[in-house]
Amino acid sequence: MNQKEVSELRRRWCPEKNAVSRVYGCFVNANKEIVADLDESLGMMPQEEAEQYLGLLKKTLSGTLGKNLIDIVFSTTQVMNGEEHRLLAALRSSGLKDAQARDAFYQKVIGSLDMGGAGYLLLLACDAYDVPHKGRDGEAREDESEEVFTYLLCGVCPLKLGKPELNYYPGDNEFHCAASQTVAPPELGFLFPAFDDRRANIYNALFYSRKADELHQEFIDAVFHTEPPMSAAEQKETFQSALADALEDAFNVEVAQAVHERLTDRIIQHKESRDPEPLALTAREVGTILQDCGVVQERVDDFQKKCDEQFGPGAALSPANLIDAGRFQLKTSQATVSVPPENSYLVETRVINGKKYILIPAEEDVEVNGLSVRFAAEE
Repeated sequence: MNQKEVSELRRRWCPEKNAVSRVYGCFVNANKEIVADLDESLGMMPQEEAEQYLGLLKKTLSGTLGKNLIDIVFSTTQVMNGEEHRLLAALRSSGLKDAQARDAFYQKVIGSLDMGGAGYLLLLACDAYDVPHKGRDGEAREDESEEVFTYLLCGVCPLKLGKPELNYYPGDNEFHCAASQTVAPPELGFLFPAFDDRRANIYNALFYSRKADELHQEFIDAVFHTEPPMSAAEQKETFQSALADALEDAFNVEVAQAVHERLTDRIIQHKESRDPEPLALTAREVGTILQDCGVVQERVDDFQKKCDEQFGPGAALSPANLIDAGRFQLKTSQATVSVPPENSYLVETRVINGKKYILIPAEEDVEVNGLSVRFAAEE
């Protein structure tokens, strides 16, 4: 899925636009026990309450593609005969009305998910989207539908325990001190099937994780039974290790600057182009940057080989997962220096009298703890 397709579905999750009739789910306590079952009609509940449920589910379509939103790919064998895919398909085809399928799904999630001993609300909803046709001008024609896209949204929302407060209980006509439990935004969730080329793709799902470095691989393995994708944090660490290990002493500040600058430029250009497709590049393209920096071909080949081993041959990598585009930082055991990426070219390294130095030209205004200071005159 691309960003336009994700955004198109997100816009549906408000009371007046979706075709969701009921929300389902269960409240699971810290002991992994179902203590409440949810089967509620949106039309019968107050609008504010309905908006709360829809808002929680909508958050599972938020974040960045490739970081918070990860493609899950099913094999042909799974789609034809896989138990996990069959259960998801049964939930979808019944519009979540199959209580036996819902209970099987609940048990699969509860048996695998590790929420650190916290209770959570497992939410499910099914929407049927009458996909409008788009003309050559890109404008949607609501009266011309291509197909009905039926899909599930699932969210796992942890419960947060508030501070004990004095509350009035009308039934007892008494005041009691108690801590409230609040449903927090979803920690993880998924969309099934994927909305690729604005139509259903039963070979894919879109998995959501609020924290890009915590994908809850135990949930992915149980619900999808697929190889867990590499998180954004793992991609960054793997990429950096490949650079450092392959280049060895050739990996200096200038090379790090060039890689960071070129990848940042790609990210900025992609954002300005408003291209809905995710930005991607290959290890070979990074190798071209290294060649431009004067790195010998043998080291470049070694870098590409390490990337192929870790990411897969010819893998498409997201630059936003490989670098922190908003920061250029140098760190020693004594100090940390952060420079705006656009000014990273100012940083130099030198060896003076046998000692290593990081040098940054000081312009007219220099401040120390918010106070302007002057430099001693040259001798």
